[in-house]
Amino acid sequence: MIVFPAIDLKAGQVVRLAEGDMNRATVYGDDPAAQAALFAQSGASHLHVVDLDGAFAGESRNRAAVEAIVGRFPGSIQLGGGIRDAKAVEGWIALGVARIVIGTAALTDPEFVRAMARAFPNQIVVAVDARDGMVATAGWAEVSDVPVAEMAKRFEDAGVAALLFTDIGRDGLLKGCNVEATVELARSTDLPVIASGGVAWIADIEQLVPHEKDGIEGVITGRALYDGRLDLAEALQVAGRVAQP
Repeated sequence: MIVFPAIDLKAGQVVRLAEGDMNRATVYGDDPAAQAALFAQSGASHLHVVDLDGAFAGESRNRAAVEAIVGRFPGSIQLGGGIRDAKAVEGWIALGVARIVIGTAALTDPEFVRAMARAFPNQIVVAVDARDGMVATAGWAEVSDVPVAEMAKRFEDAGVAALLFTDIGRDGLLKGCNVEATVELARSTDLPVIASGGVAWIADIEQLVPHEKDGIEGVITGRALYDGRLDLAEALQVAGRVAQP
């Protein structure tokens, strides 16, 4: 199972939000590229980056920070936040981003996602962000009437790489990962699922690992790493994905 350390960007800084609320941001650093390098030194081979400003604006707003991260992190980077047109997808992949995470556009323009998945096989990740079981969009500011499982079904034959499932009600709050809902989603779809939201302790990783067979590809963790509650090297060891030198 892959462990994705998270770098969330707001005005060029490394932050974590509580429940996706931009007004409840905690700043953890002003050098995202240095943070990416630290994660690599701890053994991470994958990185999850989110342009939070871009998610709300509908277009990338932290390009310089992302470019710097790409230059310092030797592994695979997946990037999300405001990526809603083909030019943006093509540009980031050309820069060296391995996978593009699409959320809002997956709900509002599913054909766009399908077109990108055809153009870039296994490089498009669909973000299925949920509040009370319903898909949320626009940087989590709006909640749709589409159930999570239905959203997942829409892209099973599209050629996307994975689904990224986030329980917004737990994100950034260290309440523990919603393992039950994540496993339920993984079992209901043929697509690999990445767990996100609320990871607090090594126990969250330990609970997810046995469900790799159910289709859970990986887990994203942010605040727990920055607060020192979770040791990245230990998490990688438990997940069985320590990067090789």
